[in-house]
Amino acid sequence: MVNYLTFIATIGGIYALLALSLNLAWGSVGLVNLGLVGFFAVGAYASAIVTTAGAPVIAGIIIAALAGVVAGLIVTFATLRLRDDYLAIVTLGFAEVVRIVALNERWLTNGADGISGIVTPLRQTLGGRGFDAFYLILVTLVVAIVWFGLRRLDLSPYGRALKAVREDQQLAAFAGKDVLRLKFEAFALSAAIAGLAGALYAHFQSYVSPDHFQPLITIYVFLAVTAGGVGRPIGAVLGAYAVVAFMEATRFLADLPFLEPVQVAAMREILIGLALALILLLKPSGLIPERIPKATRHP
Repeated sequence: MVNYLTFIATIGGIYALLALSLNLAWGSVGLVNLGLVGFFAVGAYASAIVTTAGAPVIAGIIIAALAGVVAGLIVTFATLRLRDDYLAIVTLGFAEVVRIVALNERWLTNGADGISGIVTPLRQTLGGRGFDAFYLILVTLVVAIVWFGLRRLDLSPYGRALKAVREDQQLAAFAGKDVLRLKFEAFALSAAIAGLAGALYAHFQSYVSPDHFQPLITIYVFLAVTAGGVGRPIGAVLGAYAVVAFMEATRFLADLPFLEPVQVAAMREILIGLALALILLLKPSGLIPERIPKATRHP
């Protein structure tokens, strides 16, 4: 039971990083990224490829974050003039391109067989339970550092400039803000966080394949950010842990004698969809809504 809870908490931390990534792009600057799982996959494969080739784990994690930055810059450059639905469609297409490349380029990703034997740091030294506890602490520490950094950014003049772009980019440009540069930087940083999450996932599972990066993951993360509160880093983190706990709770539907395995899988998706609908109806601003300070009045 302890091993199971440790595993769930670790996966929850990885989802929390993805939620922080999405919250930065969507909640702070208004860029709807439906291709989040693509950046997640880029980070996982980048770290897996370089570490299985002999590079240390820390180098793999750094390269994963840099690969996310490069992918984010490419996507942002291709979508500079796009907004709202059009941007979402392009990012969704990017995620599908990444999945198809991972599936077909066997020379790089080993195709549908995936990459196995990815380095799991200190597993041999600590043993199975010790590694699980160590990795949970590591992921939690990374989540805390990223959350703290994004929280500081959120409260800074730079963060306020990002939210000005989110609210009205034309007005922000009129006020002297470099809108394109802000979009570039926010999306690149968001992609780097998603790439970091992918690297941590790869070194925890020790195996990655295209099946691990289905578009449904992006929906789960959107649910987490929506549930926690769009624009609030702490809301994104708490929402991610809540969504992972909810998804794991629905696994116990398999114990119901009148449901077949296929029906259980369908019922889980139905319940997740209903949860999202209820949150949007009852708490559209999330459990921890964004606090927008009122403008000060000058005499």
